[in-house]
Amino acid sequence: MFESLQEKLDKAIRTLKGKDRISDINVAATVKEVRRALMDADVNFKVAKEITDRIKDNALDEKILIAVDPGQLFVKIVHDELTKLMGSEAQSINTKGDPAVILIAGLQGSGKTTFSGKLANLLKKQGRQVLLVACDIYRPAAIDQLKVLAGQIGVEVYAEPDSKNAVEIAQNALAFAKKTGKKIVIVDTAGRLAVDEVMMREVENIKTALKPSEILFVVDSMTGQDAVNTAKTFNDRLNFDGVVLTKLDGDARGGAAISIRHIVEKPIKYISTGEKMEALDVFHPDRMASRILGMGDVLSLVEKAQQAFDEDEAKRINAKMRQNKFDFNDFLSQLQQIKKMGNVKDLLGMIPGMGKALKDMDLSNDSFKPIESMIYSMTPKERERPELIDPSRKKRIANGSGTSLQEVNNLLKQFDEMRRMMRKMNNMEKAGKLKR
Repeated sequence: MFESLQEKLDKAIRTLKGKDRISDINVAATVKEVRRALMDADVNFKVAKEITDRIKDNALDEKILIAVDPGQLFVKIVHDELTKLMGSEAQSINTKGDPAVILIAGLQGSGKTTFSGKLANLLKKQGRQVLLVACDIYRPAAIDQLKVLAGQIGVEVYAEPDSKNAVEIAQNALAFAKKTGKKIVIVDTAGRLAVDEVMMREVENIKTALKPSEILFVVDSMTGQDAVNTAKTFNDRLNFDGVVLTKLDGDARGGAAISIRHIVEKPIKYISTGEKMEALDVFHPDRMASRILGMGDVLSLVEKAQQAFDEDEAKRINAKMRQNKFDFNDFLSQLQQIKKMGNVKDLLGMIPGMGKALKDMDLSNDSFKPIESMIYSMTPKERERPELIDPSRKKRIANGSGTSLQEVNNLLKQFDEMRRMMRKMNNMEKAGKLKR
């Protein structure tokens, strides 16, 4: 999402690289470009001016210029100010209560229902008993959508399809949660295409009836400054506890993510980056600032890997690698684990320096499909013993997977090279142990 902003900030900061010190003249020019980059990214004008004024003041503070490269210093100052602007540190949600009630609000199309499912999935993985409540009584198929999502993650849904009283549904759901021992109730409320009095009054009445532990406002980050204005209106009426930014994997300019915390003075708590139920992250302002400046986000990458990879499976694969028995079944298993982590381009972009390199590359999880098709077209014996695959078998695999003979040859060659590298590493490790 931040590719355009990242590129423009990099261009702005580049003017300081190669300078031996920071001066009034070169800082003024750089700050002007930073402000322009922020405004092009749809950051509120007052916010852009305030942050760049602070950056300028900090950069001209002579006390911090000793033995520091001006370009590196400026990047650090911008990073610190962006982090402050977006909230300084991650904020958790309040799940106290018996049960705790989390009220989800926002406009139609912002991704409330999908987020409700993702949050339920996240809390369930933490060992919580969760109940989803369908209080969107207006949008066609809203209840069915929530039920489909709940079915994917194994969470119960409370719904009254024939009722047109959202407050009553919410109250009945709360009673049901207490009766069935659910510890967290997530209430998906109705949205409209624009803010209107009927919607606001209804969600206010649900809030009064349920006294929620947490109110989260869900906003589509692709709506730019309109998202900030809508957040302010909702906050004036609901006094919500936090913001959820959805569709951060889209082509949004990113201004809402940077401005919204400052305008409504409420923390961004979660960011959503895709349709999969696992595509939900706690918002870390410092990590987001690093990503905006092209510095990567290794901590988030490691956390995603820890969540996606099965520990027992990892031990099994590791044992097979050490025994030089890694086969196509193991390779396929690893591909599935990687896909669980999210969009492959976003993941690689978390590695420092990779964002710029991947800018014009068309990478997605669909890139794995030809490889998976070729492996699925192999027999069980061929997957275990790739050396059995002769020219006639290669032709059958190519035909069965809808790929070319050259693609099959490339896969087998790359797999063989990978296994050779594993054997080499194992031999080096064994040699090291013998020396000791």
